[in-house]
Amino acid sequence: MKRTKVAALLAAVAMAAVGCTSADEVGDRREAPVGPPMPKGAAEVSDLPAPGTDKSCGEPTASLRPDGPPPPPGDFATNTAMQRIHARGKLIVGVDQNTYQFGYRDPSTGQLQGFDIDMAKEIAKAIFGDPEAIQFKVLTSAQRVPAVKNGDVDLVVETMTINCERREDVEFSSVYYLAGQRVLVKEKSGFDGIRSLAGKKVCAAKGSTSIARIVNVDTDPRPVGIGVDGWTDCLVMLQQNQVDAVSTDDTILAGLRAQDPFTEVVGEPLANEPYGMAMSKESPEFTRFVNAVLEQLRTSGRWTQIYNLWLRDLLETPASPPPATYRP
Repeated sequence: MKRTKVAALLAAVAMAAVGCTSADEVGDRREAPVGPPMPKGAAEVSDLPAPGTDKSCGEPTASLRPDGPPPPPGDFATNTAMQRIHARGKLIVGVDQNTYQFGYRDPSTGQLQGFDIDMAKEIAKAIFGDPEAIQFKVLTSAQRVPAVKNGDVDLVVETMTINCERREDVEFSSVYYLAGQRVLVKEKSGFDGIRSLAGKKVCAAKGSTSIARIVNVDTDPRPVGIGVDGWTDCLVMLQQNQVDAVSTDDTILAGLRAQDPFTEVVGEPLANEPYGMAMSKESPEFTRFVNAVLEQLRTSGRWTQIYNLWLRDLLETPASPPPATYRP
């Protein structure tokens, strides 16, 4: 009986509390809009230096010249990075899993695949004679340089633009792909390029050259940069009207558009984005070896085979491998 009386008393108190709330207050709570949640880690980004302004390294895409053709798999001098990797039994490579046709996880198999994945496998094949002697580590854009500096990976192959700022911390291979930054918007949005997005929210990955370029566009007001961990987060935010556009490399945008045909890529390229494979500055012999492998891919036609497999239909254009530039 006591429990029944207590329950009745609590119910009465609850009814009284409701009775003390005005109809307007109840209506306000019911009508308050609840928007979709932001992706984890999404945040406004500002005060970044403009990319490409640092020319302290001279020509940033000039890499170390190879010593000649790569040696046969396993035939490496002692105390070289290649010998240590071969002794370990696998090449450890940092890659993406969210960039369609470059580095992404096939939902039907769960396996990583794409242009960057196959390029990384070519380096493993040159070391071991086996393209599958490889371990992939999925990295966000912001994690790429620290992963190389900390020795967590031997190599990063992840749509990574070469510039002097990054070359202070890592060594780059010669350019293995040349992209350009553009803008992705919803169809019939009225936006026709980055300058039309003054004061609007534009999404890009944290730690990318794209986000730095967005917040430095010379419009008044400047676009508002929204940084996320992965490119698919940008697409979701565009679909949910949380941002007005996505701006990054045309290769990445083409992959996003393939996933949502109600979007379109607009505007002229903001800048070229030369991709390089990143590795430790402490092992210049490994950089020369990687460049030797890339030379073989260019001249043998293998680069074109990989491009045609993953990117020709996506980008709707044939392409040739970019020529290498070396420094003394």
